[in-house]
Amino acid sequence: MRVTLLICLAIFCMSFTNWHKSMDEAKMLAQKEHKHILLNFSGSDWCGPCIRLHKEIFDSEAFQQFAETNLVLVNADFPRLKKNQLSASQQKINDAIADQYNSKGSFPFTVLLNENGKVLKQWEGFPKMTPDEFVDDVRTIIDADK
Repeated sequence: MRVTLLICLAIFCMSFTNWHKSMDEAKMLAQKEHKHILLNFSGSDWCGPCIRLHKEIFDSEAFQQFAETNLVLVNADFPRLKKNQLSASQQKINDAIADQYNSKGSFPFTVLLNENGKVLKQWEGFPKMTPDEFVDDVRTIIDADK
């Protein structure tokens, strides 16, 4: 019983990887910790592929472990339901991030950046790979950028 509780607690905690909501904050942290930035544009309450991407890849143990030591995560969310609406200030921040990195308005759209915000790779839509393959893809790009 105790082991089961600890396992459930660990899984619960892992599913809350620290997703930042500001690129400025993410860049400062990435530079301080010498990490890359993974920026994800999502429609958390209306975009099926976005929800699937978070559930199947970003919430996976493989991604969580890799992200903890290698990435600063940023989520620019664009919910549609009234109950999930963002504050005006957060909406303005997300709009500015989208203007810079997702001018076509694609969802889901994921961007890997270096610590200074230079785009290294983009994934449009749901990446057709397993969590391990996605992590390997990101790792290869990061290794090439060193």
